[in-house]
Amino acid sequence: MADVEKKSFNEGRGTEAQLGNTTVSPERDIINLLGYKPELKRNRSMFTLLFQSLAIAAIPYGFGGPLISAVYGGGQLPMFLGWILVLIVDECIALSLGELASRYPTSAGPYYWSFQLAHPRFRTVLSFVTGWTWLIGNWTITLSVNFGFASLIAACVALYHPEFVIEPWQLLLIFYAICGMTFLVCAFGNRLLPAVDTACAAFTAIAIFITLVCLSAKAEVGRNSPADTLGHYDTSLSGWGGFSFFIGILPAAYTFSAIGMVSAMAEECDDPAVKLPKAIALCVPVGGIAGLFFIIPICATMPALEYILEAPVGQALPYIFAAVMGSRGGGLGLSILILIITFFCSISITVAASRCTWAFARDKAIPVSRLWSRVDARHGVPVWALALTTIVQMLLGLINLGSSSAFLAFVSVGVISLAVSYAIPITISMWHRRREVDAARWTMGGKVGWVVNIIAVLGIAFETVLFSMPQVLPVDEATMNYAIVVFLGFMALSTVWYSVYARKVYVGPPESDGIKAER
Repeated sequence: MADVEKKSFNEGRGTEAQLGNTTVSPERDIINLLGYKPELKRNRSMFTLLFQSLAIAAIPYGFGGPLISAVYGGGQLPMFLGWILVLIVDECIALSLGELASRYPTSAGPYYWSFQLAHPRFRTVLSFVTGWTWLIGNWTITLSVNFGFASLIAACVALYHPEFVIEPWQLLLIFYAICGMTFLVCAFGNRLLPAVDTACAAFTAIAIFITLVCLSAKAEVGRNSPADTLGHYDTSLSGWGGFSFFIGILPAAYTFSAIGMVSAMAEECDDPAVKLPKAIALCVPVGGIAGLFFIIPICATMPALEYILEAPVGQALPYIFAAVMGSRGGGLGLSILILIITFFCSISITVAASRCTWAFARDKAIPVSRLWSRVDARHGVPVWALALTTIVQMLLGLINLGSSSAFLAFVSVGVISLAVSYAIPITISMWHRRREVDAARWTMGGKVGWVVNIIAVLGIAFETVLFSMPQVLPVDEATMNYAIVVFLGFMALSTVWYSVYARKVYVGPPESDGIKAER
């Protein structure tokens, strides 16, 4: 029976496949073989998954939101060269995740991969650790997008009212409004979301083209020489000296940090063993090339770095737009394009985070899991998981009332958590000599796979350290990076939950021995 099931998974690529005595579609066969009952509506294609990945990356916002870090990091050199270096490393991560997603295409994602790949003695604990790291990453990276959206709105207001200083409670209310709107769209517009992702991809391309033309044509503060456009490097602003370059690549690293989140959409796509990894692998090169048409015009026309550091709310992009366009109206016009892209990003990333929450609850790893794992039959949406994702964001947003520097740690926590959740299954796969992923329908093969996996893990290790560091020296209460403290705090809470109750009910994802490769 195991041989029959394995054959139907790897070779059943027609319109039907055999599972025991029942004939089912290949994609439904896959979900059943992975141990789950299909519950979500399949309305995603390879292209809409790719567009969702690009919407989550949201190049103009993903790079522009934390752009102040690149300014502290030295300016044009880390912005341009850092983008290229990050693309290479992140494509290795994407390819590594694509293989795992092809082998086990389920919304459970990294924690399912860890469970299936690990030694039976350690698989349950490793799966639980991976799952909570994955969940924390999904929640906090979504939080960072929505709160960054609120900050960007405040920065746009400051273009016309420079004397206005937004209070933390006002920023919190804007953030809550964004969370509420996003929840309503994701809960009741599931049928339209693939079209929304497609529209986002088209609009992003148009916005990048408009930005390129406008900045290149106006250049009110002057045009930098080709050497300065691609190579200007000021090491005096961050206090890190020559290490400033790596502080400057943080925006690029943040942009593609959530590339693996789309794996949570596996059960909403037909033939996910092929279409899902293709979407993951294509996101970085497609988004990376598009990003160059956004980054280079900024590098060529941006004002002196020391002036950008004065940008309100720490949002450099609206400030740069207004300076280069020579008017507040021109800066606001370009900033509105970024706001629209950010709203698309908010929707797409919230959808992915809610699917991650639902999948983990389905395996009884979250308190009150029976509630969060319910799927609304009418809309085909895990509404309660979506609600939990929104509520967690809103509660964590309260931290900004007490300490903005502590809240900013959530940006780094999101990146660190996602990176660690990627690294665990990739490392386990290498430990077992890549036997499982070499049997996937979409795989890099032995030699190339080893090189790519090693680069991915080393890149993740460095990224984890980088996002734990303060971007400015000397360090004080305002500039301290609390990311590692917040991350360890979350992991401590999950450890307590596992010790008190979860170990009694969490046995890991379902077995899928029928499709496991021989060890």
